[in-house]
Amino acid sequence: MAAHCVVMKFGGTSVGDSKAIARVAEIVRGRLPHRPIVVVSAMAKVTDQLLQMARAAGDGDRQRALILARECRERHYNTAGELLGTALFTQFHSDLGSEFEELEELLRGIAAVGELTPRTTDHVAAFGEVLSSKLVTAALSAHNLPAAHVDSRDCIVTDETFMRASPLFDDTNARLREFVAPVVDRGEVPVMGGFIGATRAGVTTTIGRGGSDFSAAIVGAGLSADKIEIWTDVDGMMTTDPNICPDARRIKTISFEEAAELAYFGAKVLHPATVLPAIQKNIPVYILNSRNPSCEGTRITARAPHCKNFFKAIAAKKRITIVDVAAPRMLLAHGFLKSIFEAFDRHRIPVDVVSTSEVSVSLTVDSNESIPALAADLAKLADVKYEGRKAIVCLVGQSLREIPGIAAHVFGELSDVKIRMISQGASEINLTFVIDEDQVPSVIQRLHKRFFAELDPEIFA
Repeated sequence: MAAHCVVMKFGGTSVGDSKAIARVAEIVRGRLPHRPIVVVSAMAKVTDQLLQMARAAGDGDRQRALILARECRERHYNTAGELLGTALFTQFHSDLGSEFEELEELLRGIAAVGELTPRTTDHVAAFGEVLSSKLVTAALSAHNLPAAHVDSRDCIVTDETFMRASPLFDDTNARLREFVAPVVDRGEVPVMGGFIGATRAGVTTTIGRGGSDFSAAIVGAGLSADKIEIWTDVDGMMTTDPNICPDARRIKTISFEEAAELAYFGAKVLHPATVLPAIQKNIPVYILNSRNPSCEGTRITARAPHCKNFFKAIAAKKRITIVDVAAPRMLLAHGFLKSIFEAFDRHRIPVDVVSTSEVSVSLTVDSNESIPALAADLAKLADVKYEGRKAIVCLVGQSLREIPGIAAHVFGELSDVKIRMISQGASEINLTFVIDEDQVPSVIQRLHKRFFAELDPEIFA
């Protein structure tokens, strides 16, 4: 039973080429005393390439699909050649060869049928993780590290919702104990692909984009790991987007709730649902930089330590449309809100921010092509207007409801900015408002200057 282990997840850019993979090997070497389990994404851009092949084959363009597969094969061979000595490369070459033969066979089959199903899409998309996990296993061996490849499809058991499968935790935990724990107990480093799993019947599935972080959390939770490390190409979570604010600072420690809120509103470092299995088991998650491994990164824990600053971070989500639904007074009977949300549900459009008055409701959604159809549907209930090119700005901090005058501090700073919607109180940890998209840089710079001029050294680097 592999308690006392650390799960290390390396994203696509961290395994993007031979130099990056050699760095991974050295980082893993440094963690050997902690009994590491390695979870890797496909090499950078490979998943997109595989999905392109699958679509080309589905459109009946067999030749294009096979050309893309050949490019992908070349890249993996070249990377392996740079990483591995002759003996290892010869052995690995044939393993890689049979994976690519299977992929090409599959693409020919899709092209022959001329139809791409979600099930086949998953089968094609899974190759990226299978290939990178085998490549990283071989690379660790080449660096004299005791590594063993474990196929995630033997461990991560999911339902049959192809392209967005959900893990079946009891089955998965039993398989992790069966396939992964013994490898750790033997003193070897298991290397697994993230993002992929299989149904009980053994059919390949994927758990959605951003799924490698999720895989790492599932493995960590299933084996009661001491911690989960998410290795990316940034130093951790920042107080805001450094591209907008060059003086953004690293957050040393943050709560799960705050991290999820930030990720939802645009901080790209972590996919929010991904760390849920770890939260439930109270396992800390670290975000670290594989290009700067000495940096301490950001630690995400179940509860946040007290912070002297009002806020931990500011995030913005662009490409937002506001939908205003106004009803004549007598119509606002009970059931009005229900019918509005049912319309959103029918069009499968998720809602971010809602604000209501006696006669109207404003909602924000990601701008997309189904909004006109939704508006036409809502027009049967009430008057509808919608307006695009908006952005949601979200300030995140602990217990904001308890701070008197917090809204005055924020909006006083923005007295000349047109604010379209405000939401506070639905969550203790965020204050959210909607502005025109082109105002995002100046608004974030002003708020950052106002609230992060002096920093609590316990919380910020």
